[in-house]
Amino acid sequence: MKNRRQFLKVAGLSTLGLAGGLALPGMARAAGLKDSYRSGQEALKGGHWGMVIDTRAFDSPEKFEAVISACHKYHNVPAINSKREVKWIWKDGYHQTFTDQKDNYPAKDVLERKYLMLCNHCVNPACVRVCPTQATFRRSDGIVVMDYHRCIGCRFCMAACPYGARSFNFEDPRNFLEDRELNVSFPTRMRGVVEKCTFCSELLAVGKAPLCVEASEGAIVFGDLDDPASDVRKVLAENFTIRRKPTLGTEPSVYYII
Repeated sequence: MKNRRQFLKVAGLSTLGLAGGLALPGMARAAGLKDSYRSGQEALKGGHWGMVIDTRAFDSPEKFEAVISACHKYHNVPAINSKREVKWIWKDGYHQTFTDQKDNYPAKDVLERKYLMLCNHCVNPACVRVCPTQATFRRSDGIVVMDYHRCIGCRFCMAACPYGARSFNFEDPRNFLEDRELNVSFPTRMRGVVEKCTFCSELLAVGKAPLCVEASEGAIVFGDLDDPASDVRKVLAENFTIRRKPTLGTEPSVYYII
């Protein structure tokens, strides 16, 4: 009995040692990802990327579709018409978008309007705090991104995100891209991982603005919130804006002109 206990003790310590030896380098690699995005001289650089959406400009289904389609087609987002849908950017009603706005009496057109929703790239992202593998992390420029290869599909981030901005691939997303021209410049995902909007960080790295900004024809403004001279700060200074669920303390980086 003593020998058996001693064996289990030694085996347990060895296992812990092995796990620690594997885990620490893994954590170091994950931490290193925050600085692993190397951009060329043409890259757009900012201290804190943010976005302003002029909801007044989205006055037709076609304008919403132009923005949503541009994002989803480029990023190979599968078209799944069920509760298992995958979405990076979508639209919904006033009360579904601004759940904290309960003590006001908005105009009829504000109530009847639809609103774009996407990842808010929060300053204090709950999704980052709960991720056990650091597959989700916040970059130094404020963008919350994912390493799909590190995602283990636990969906803790989905439970933590108060904005419903994350989707889980219950099925192989490649099976739902057959009717669409595949964008080979952007990686497809796999079954069992979470995905979401990335503020088009891969395009910023080559000097291009996010696709939703380009497709919105001026209705969405993107820029550095840390720069008082940036377009996004000028728009914020000239318009009354609100954010989604500001009382939660996540500090969203997406603003809405109402």
